[in-house]
Amino acid sequence: MTKLPDGRYVDDAPFDPEASLQQLERADLDAPNWILVWRKFRTHKLGLISGIFLLLCYVMLPFAGFIAPYGPNERNGEHLYAPPQSVNWFYEGEFIGPYVFPIVAEADLETFQWTFVPATDDPRSVRFFCEGSEYKLAGLIKTDTHLFCAPEGATLFLWGSDRLGRDVFSRILYGAQLSLTVGLIGISVSFTLGILFGSIAGYFGGKIDWVINRVIEILRSLPELPLWLALSAAVPSNWSPVAVFFIISIILGILDWPGLARSVRAKFLSLREEEYVRAAEMMGASSGRVIRKHLLPNFMSHLIASATLSIPAMILGETALSFLGLGLRAPAVSWGVMLNDAQNLASIEIYPWTAIPMLPIIVIVLAFNFLGDGLRDSLDPYQQ
Repeated sequence: MTKLPDGRYVDDAPFDPEASLQQLERADLDAPNWILVWRKFRTHKLGLISGIFLLLCYVMLPFAGFIAPYGPNERNGEHLYAPPQSVNWFYEGEFIGPYVFPIVAEADLETFQWTFVPATDDPRSVRFFCEGSEYKLAGLIKTDTHLFCAPEGATLFLWGSDRLGRDVFSRILYGAQLSLTVGLIGISVSFTLGILFGSIAGYFGGKIDWVINRVIEILRSLPELPLWLALSAAVPSNWSPVAVFFIISIILGILDWPGLARSVRAKFLSLREEEYVRAAEMMGASSGRVIRKHLLPNFMSHLIASATLSIPAMILGETALSFLGLGLRAPAVSWGVMLNDAQNLASIEIYPWTAIPMLPIIVIVLAFNFLGDGLRDSLDPYQQ
């Protein structure tokens, strides 16, 4: 070692690039597993962007009422099927901030339909942090403050209005609270049952394994959509929307667990013969402890990836049931309920904005799939 005038020491040995590379590799191997997963996940751009997008969507859910300019069932009888309105910033070359033009309904005597004509000579500024319809912030705090509202004497239909004059944009925000939550509740039920029965069948084997496998085969042999329809039709029509929501979530979870149970069983059959499992059993560890501490952690990466890929299936299931009129019902608001109002193809042809609720479903499902692909590739950080 040589001491420099500034007090630092320099190694006199020649630089060895191979040794430096080995040191870097050793540092990577010694890093905690979550750091290795994060490093690899960052390289999966689609998965990373999808994860951030989904995180923002779920963070937004408690504040949907604050962001939405209207209430979910607030009607405007003079603006049925009003087209989307554009928000402008400049008027006659001068910046006046965000504004909209009031729209006036006029009868078209040729098509016998109402047409909406904007009053382009009357710009009206959008109001911010204004009073509107009352809602519960995060489901707890009653308030009537909204992020933005329509100007006085005008409307603000960013994505148009439906057949009852309700704002489509506001209803999509409120509908996200149910449509995105149903996947989380359903996957909780599905994973609880799938892990429980799959681990019991794979670890103990014998008659228990035979019985659980027969139950799985029976459930998987039933046609999925007719079974959904039959169970949903059995829900009493006089139940509250909240009760129907939870029942639909539980039904989706109960019907989804056999696939996961079979995967868990297959993995446990191979892991239960490993030496560390045998050693834990010989040291007196109970069956529950062996499953929790030794078997499930080795299968956790697959479980996390399966969860992100199963949630969109739950969302699509709720949407399909509500679209067919057997899931959530009005006055509850979900994306499936909104699409139920858009079953008439003639109405969609004339008022295409009524089909806009399809777009968030497509975007959310794609985001979950991209996130699941990224997690599946990243949860095994030692695989190249």
